[in-house]
Amino acid sequence: MEVLWLVLFGVVGGILGGMGMGGGTLLIPLLTLGLDISQHMAQAINLLAFLPMSIVAIIIHAKNKLINFKLAIPIIVSGIASSILGAILANNTQNQNLSIWFGIFLIVIGILQIFSLWCFDDKKGDNQNK
Repeated sequence: MEVLWLVLFGVVGGILGGMGMGGGTLLIPLLTLGLDISQHMAQAINLLAFLPMSIVAIIIHAKNKLINFKLAIPIIVSGIASSILGAILANNTQNQNLSIWFGIFLIVIGILQIFSLWCFDDKKGDNQNK
């Protein structure tokens, strides 16, 4: 039964990750709360699962000419550097504290998403639908 949950969690995380939403924001809580996996292990599983999902998403988006590589390169380089720092920091943080910080991160992201819905009006999207 646990394998079925893992497959289901992988499908949900893969769909969200392929859409560029960051499947880990859902996958990590599902693993920690649903399957009682430690925060460190859930984050490691998420990162390992993210690699093939991101490669497939990049290939599809590149084929559709949706990637501006001039803009992407600095983001990639700084993302790699900060991910190393983040991994070191996470590895040296107790599991309970890591869970708390991840929870705070999710709350802040949720608040920012709600705030962006109210504060930013997508004029281009409105004009295209008329």
